[in-house]
Amino acid sequence: MKLKTGILLSVMMFLQYYIWGAWYVTMGPYMDLAFAGQNVDVAKGAAYSAGAIATIISPFFVGMIADRYFAAQKIMGVLHIIGASLLVYATQMTHTSGFYWVILVYSLLYMPTIALSNSVAFAQMTDPGKQFPWIRVFGTLGWIVAGLVITQLKITDNPMTFQIAAGASALLGLFSFILPNTPPKSSSSSSSIGSIFGKDAFVLFKSNAYKLFFFAAILICIPLSFYYGFAGSYLKEFFGEGTTGKMAMGQMSEALFILAIPFLFNKIGVKNMLILGMGAWVLRYICFAYGGETAQWMLYAGIILHGICYDFFFVTGYMYTEKKAGESIKNAAQGLFTFATYGVGMFIGTWYSGFVVDQHKVGTGHNWQTIWIYPAAIAAAVLVAFIFTFKEKKEIEEIEAI
Repeated sequence: MKLKTGILLSVMMFLQYYIWGAWYVTMGPYMDLAFAGQNVDVAKGAAYSAGAIATIISPFFVGMIADRYFAAQKIMGVLHIIGASLLVYATQMTHTSGFYWVILVYSLLYMPTIALSNSVAFAQMTDPGKQFPWIRVFGTLGWIVAGLVITQLKITDNPMTFQIAAGASALLGLFSFILPNTPPKSSSSSSSIGSIFGKDAFVLFKSNAYKLFFFAAILICIPLSFYYGFAGSYLKEFFGEGTTGKMAMGQMSEALFILAIPFLFNKIGVKNMLILGMGAWVLRYICFAYGGETAQWMLYAGIILHGICYDFFFVTGYMYTEKKAGESIKNAAQGLFTFATYGVGMFIGTWYSGFVVDQHKVGTGHNWQTIWIYPAAIAAAVLVAFIFTFKEKKEIEEIEAI
């Protein structure tokens, strides 16, 4: 891969996750302030589920289109430009219901770009196992910078977070048109209605190992939803306006651990990587449950564990999916993994987490210790089941699409 190409892909990843980091983590505190007096806990669960619904509907379908009809980078450009205006419009909403619908439409545009950005990156790489983590780490840096900017400006619960994300979205939309061309790999003339709606990607389920991984990915995203939806509000009770900056430590940890993936992916095997990732989720929520004013080190530990939680499961999962997919369905395969995680899993998790948090209100606050035990228990159950059922060769062979 040429240096110029690497730079372009790095900027793409930086902006892709800068956008997400600028509004997604702060959406909970923003809603607490903007919609005070309304049923905010349930509304936050619904708002975060909008992204999950969008992930179920759109990346899979757009992946099919990208495979057959349009260059992936052009689709990205159009989606980000339109999305920028919706982020600004979201701040004009005065009721949770209106806010939800704007976030849902925006998510329908943003979520496909996660899979598409991965497809653009993988298409330019000669050795994805070694090169992808070095490109993807710039996405983590983008998320970190977004958090630090918001903390420095002291706008954690301010509509400016959405406006900053909108500016970055417009910039990435324009930038996408100068990215390396990623043309469709399949012939549109050979497309069937079934293949357009994802039939080709389901060839991955011929592998029992991938099938188990797919369902584990769905289930582990239930505890993930608790973190995305409510960690910001929980930690704000201890860190105040510095919450977003403190949470950026998780992305710093992510940036560090992602660089270890090329060395560990083939050394310890996919199964052990995934086990470490899921085990970290259990430890994180135990730290949140028993940390607090007198044990803030546990809160910091829970934040820093994000590197292992995310990298060892999700980044490894993207790479595992890439290796399992045939050449003609790589876009669809990335969409399939995104569908499982940020789609089905997050949809279940966001609604469930909103319900759990709402049920454990105590006066004007919450019984956070009990709340965090729920995702810890779920992650532990998934971990144990995965250890005893998942079997995959250390060196993964690619399967052919039929």
